[in-house]
Amino acid sequence: MIPTRSLAAQGNFFRRSAEEFGRLSKIAWNTEALHTPTKPYTLLNFEDERTVSDCKTFADRAVGGFSTAELDYEPAEPSSNTPAHVRFHGSISTKLPENWRVERTGYAAFRNKDRGLWLFGRLFWDVDPYAYLALRIKSDGRRYTVNIQTESVVETDIHQHRLYTRHHRIQDRSPILDQALHTKVSEDAEAAEELYPQGIPSALSDIPPESTIISSTSSTTTSGSTGWETVLLPFNAFVRTNHGYVVEPQTSIIRQRVKSVGIGLTDRIEGPYDLRIHKVWATNGMGEADIEEERRICGADALPLDEGVRSAWIESTQQAEETKSQKKPEKKEKGLKGLRSEWEE
Repeated sequence: MIPTRSLAAQGNFFRRSAEEFGRLSKIAWNTEALHTPTKPYTLLNFEDERTVSDCKTFADRAVGGFSTAELDYEPAEPSSNTPAHVRFHGSISTKLPENWRVERTGYAAFRNKDRGLWLFGRLFWDVDPYAYLALRIKSDGRRYTVNIQTESVVETDIHQHRLYTRHHRIQDRSPILDQALHTKVSEDAEAAEELYPQGIPSALSDIPPESTIISSTSSTTTSGSTGWETVLLPFNAFVRTNHGYVVEPQTSIIRQRVKSVGIGLTDRIEGPYDLRIHKVWATNGMGEADIEEERRICGADALPLDEGVRSAWIESTQQAEETKSQKKPEKKEKGLKGLRSEWEE
């Protein structure tokens, strides 16, 4: 590909090419392609204000609705260990426009823009060597969804997973609220039957794991908590959807050609929302390279070292490891180092 003047002028063509060459050179120099990577692969770093401008928002206003979506860069506050981040906020409205073709509103979302071109074609993220998508966020407790789009046969396909957090909240109930919730549950049950004829996948369930629920009567933050937390979502747990409908047969994410990553809110609960995002990255677990930053920002809610590797990889193969150790007794390293040694055997 020969870059023309107009091509080079679009979105810093040469800067993107240089950055991608630098990243690939580093991988080759460190022989990272020969073993499981132990360092994070950053996709969206909102400490850089340019990353915010490289994203775009969506809301039902595009079809005449009244929901809003904004992305604002928030500078760091060193005194409270708050990093520079992006604030995804606005208001959800389920009011229908005066348009008989629109039957459902109440959504907002954002994602990164097309990453553009470099010397060898279109830029994609290759997350194939990684097990998790990690997001460091500060949530208001609403039910957000993480969206991943790849280059696929059906361009409108999206892989989705609920963004379950420690700060999911159950609101105090009143008779009026109970009636509203009853109506909403009935509507959601009808919608769920249409959207998920095979049943709601666990990765998209509106009901979070019990461990993530905090009573509304509890304090806003637990002792030592900053409100920030890191969520690890397994790539193989994402569900393939199209326009909100689960697609059958299910197919895995094409990890070598990820086009965009974003977050949406489709809970159709009217009112304001506010989600803060620091970084989004691919990883094989919480390693030594980023544990210091994790502890500094997340405080008491920081993930422990090797989280992800220990819970999703070692425990899932514990029985196989015990059988193997009986045949060939030897001392095994733990965590990411152990994962690397196993991969290289």
